[in-house]
Amino acid sequence: MQSRYEQALEALNRRGRLRGLEGRAGLDFTSNDYLGLAESPALRDAAMEALARGVPVGAGGSRLLRGNHPEHEALEAEAARFFCAESALFFGSGFAANAALISTLPQRGDLIVHDALIHASAREGLAGTRAEHREVAHNDVTQIEDVIRHWRADHASERCFIAVESLYSMDGDVAPLDALATIADRYDTVLLIDEAHATGVCGPQGRGLAARLEGRANVVSLHTCGKALGASGALLLMPDVLRRFMINRCRPFIYATAPSPLIAATVRAALRICEGADASRAALAERIAHLGGHLARLGLPSSGSQIQPVILGADRKAVAVAAALAADGFDVRAIRPPTVPEGTSRLRITLGTRRTLAEVDALAESLGRHLEGLAA
Repeated sequence: MQSRYEQALEALNRRGRLRGLEGRAGLDFTSNDYLGLAESPALRDAAMEALARGVPVGAGGSRLLRGNHPEHEALEAEAARFFCAESALFFGSGFAANAALISTLPQRGDLIVHDALIHASAREGLAGTRAEHREVAHNDVTQIEDVIRHWRADHASERCFIAVESLYSMDGDVAPLDALATIADRYDTVLLIDEAHATGVCGPQGRGLAARLEGRANVVSLHTCGKALGASGALLLMPDVLRRFMINRCRPFIYATAPSPLIAATVRAALRICEGADASRAALAERIAHLGGHLARLGLPSSGSQIQPVILGADRKAVAVAAALAADGFDVRAIRPPTVPEGTSRLRITLGTRRTLAEVDALAESLGRHLEGLAA
């Protein structure tokens, strides 16, 4: 039996796609800790304060079997207020929340129209749904509307869903949310918005790119707590009737041990920090613009966000440049299929407030030098 797995690993190695776990080394230009909260004294103090007042590390069971702690409920109430939604539901990870949402809410006979670049967690949900699902070209509003309009002609009573990311995790570009909201209203459709990489960074008080849409009856959003918020877990923001449905029908929620109450308390602190973090968001925007200027001089397009892909095409080319950057002291990772489409292997550079402008300058200089080497 082992030989089958060894052969599969060797096949990945031949294609330049064998992955392994690497330790932390070099200046961080790869994590999603956009506001520098993950190792901040503020979150550390919040966790210690929660421990001091007796908040347990573990929940001891599922939310339906004594695992429901006051910290979970306090976080959900505060998150609903912060994001201006009717209710919230806390999950242990963004992956689990997204997969659970998409595999639970759409029912048999419904339709899910999803962007071609949605996250692997959403695709996991698609694998478990009983609803029909159709993929459309990235950010193609016309195609989305065409698919829904034709489907609606024969499905007047079933529910339709549109699944997108607000800020795409590998390309750093944004979804046309206003246009999608108009389509959702026009065709009695629910808009599922993954705000993972926009939470904390975009919108008023860091409430995300979809902040103006929160609270609508046909909008469900996902806000992860392990990226800009610096902790872990995820919050689904939704109408209360959908929250109650998830509690009763969502197997990943019903049968999973509840998230750590200590983490819930830490996320509550992260939301409060996020609310007042305009200076950090301004500093991040400065770094985004600074890197954008360097990329323009290198003849590379800028995404305009804290996620900057440098698409190199070939798997081994991306791996080689990432290794060269690592040797220069920069932690930038190569991203290869199936995470990204075939022929689009890339470096994924992320920016956070912990990096100085001088460090961005140094990264750009190193990147330019190694890209020149590839072209030579």
